[in-house]
Amino acid sequence: MFRFAHNEFLYLLYAVPFIVLLIWYSIRNQKKLLEKFANPKLHDLLFPLKSRFKIIVKNILLLLSIILIIISLANPQIGSKIEEVKQVGIDVFILLDVSLSMQAQDIKPSRLEKAKHEIAKLINKLHGDRIGLIIFSGKAYIQFPLTTDYSAANLFLSAVSVKSVPQPGTAIAPAIQLALNSFKKDEKTQKAIVIITDGENHEGDLTNVVEKANNSGVKIYAIGLGSPQGVPIPIYNKAGKQIGYKKDRNGNTVLTKLDEETLQEITSKANGKYYKGSNTEDELGMVYNDLAKMQGSEYGATKITDYEDRYYYFLFPAVIILFIELFINDRKSKWFKKFEQH
Repeated sequence: MFRFAHNEFLYLLYAVPFIVLLIWYSIRNQKKLLEKFANPKLHDLLFPLKSRFKIIVKNILLLLSIILIIISLANPQIGSKIEEVKQVGIDVFILLDVSLSMQAQDIKPSRLEKAKHEIAKLINKLHGDRIGLIIFSGKAYIQFPLTTDYSAANLFLSAVSVKSVPQPGTAIAPAIQLALNSFKKDEKTQKAIVIITDGENHEGDLTNVVEKANNSGVKIYAIGLGSPQGVPIPIYNKAGKQIGYKKDRNGNTVLTKLDEETLQEITSKANGKYYKGSNTEDELGMVYNDLAKMQGSEYGATKITDYEDRYYYFLFPAVIILFIELFINDRKSKWFKKFEQH
């Protein structure tokens, strides 16, 4: 099996025709300048040792070496063998609160942006574990299911905002239930849920759903973001400029408070742990350290091809050709005598 490890470098081959045109234009321009300097019939008398053929050869060698270098940069590879690799890890669903209160700035730059930053750092740490993301506000939705495609996970994470879920509220219980339903029950992997929220629960029966998680052996961790004293919720216009703070029907500024008691109750009943968010600590990193203690289970196998690099098949000839081109002068020689005749 043959492939290029870095296909993107092959796009440089599109530049080859332009290089050819540039060489042709350069030779043509030199010829015109010589014609202005003296009559073409006198060129052989004025430049008796100059070899036009060697100039063409030098340019062809230069062009060939450029092509070979581009191919070597793409790193041609040959698949030598196919191996079956077991996939071992744990399954983790992150439940991210995207309600309007997550725009509060008691955690800088905001509760939501701090949470997204920590999730991205966690994704970059994972090796073999499957991660999924559920976003919730008044309702809960799967942003991406359990996956080991961490690049795609980061891409979907970057698109999350307080506008991702149109329904207002903070429905923690439905989010937990959605995670429980989304775990692959036929696979005996260790399972965990990580809730990142300000804890202001408004919808659902938390007691019942936490009990289901506990009976299923699913551990629940929680990170509480915000201030227990309460802070106002900033409101932004379409241009992203803050235009004020959220107010209730009576015109009073609404304060969003961290409900630590609810989150501590959830985690204690589901054999997890609660962490209070801050501006400086990486709380999700601490959760990851706890998750790392869980024993990974085999959840599948994948076939991978072991490829061997073959870039040097093209790089070495390119270097040799450049070396040869460097030592070819533009003077006529006996070896190319028959090509020098007009």
